[in-house]
Amino acid sequence: MSSRPHKLELMASRSRPGRPPHDDVLTPAEWRTVHAVKHGLTSRQIAERRGISIEAVKYHVANALAKLGIDNRQQLRRWHRPPKGSALALGGQMNEAVKFGSIAQIARSVRDIGEAEAWYKNTLGLPHLYTFGKLAFFDCQGTRLMLSQESTAVPESILYLRVADIAAAHRHLSSLGVEFINAPHMIHRHADGTEEWLSMFKDPEGRPLGLMAQAKS
Repeated sequence: MSSRPHKLELMASRSRPGRPPHDDVLTPAEWRTVHAVKHGLTSRQIAERRGISIEAVKYHVANALAKLGIDNRQQLRRWHRPPKGSALALGGQMNEAVKFGSIAQIARSVRDIGEAEAWYKNTLGLPHLYTFGKLAFFDCQGTRLMLSQESTAVPESILYLRVADIAAAHRHLSSLGVEFINAPHMIHRHADGTEEWLSMFKDPEGRPLGLMAQAKS
């Protein structure tokens, strides 16, 4: 049996001068960076979103790769394990039969997020949920619409399927030969502690689809 998990835990438990010890395989800053990498963001994009330097991002990525025994960012995007204190790790989702069908979210690209937000809200009258930078979200009677400002229009909308257990759904589809773009990763934590988890995969024609789940401890 490999001794790697034991070594990882030992590495995670060691404290550095001036820093509090962590009982997880990665530090909170490393987890945030890893989730962003799994989402497909570049070091520059992560740095801009988090308000840190590109060198700091690269430092966190290098530390994570070393601790996990992973060679590169591409492998990191397919690695899955929830943070120790996350709702997903604490059993925020039930281990039940995998079911697909419910649409959690539909994504559509727009040329100007301000113009689009005003039109969908004021002209169509869709309930506006929130806006983060170049992303605006609306409620379509239980299905969330995500508008994303892009420099180049995406020709198709992306469907995100709601699942109760994203880890189980990821394992199930992987066992059937489905190609995943990234492993489950946390994309947002709401003020009430609810976590949003996402994993992207491809259909037979190579077009992207998504799995989405919410977990709350």
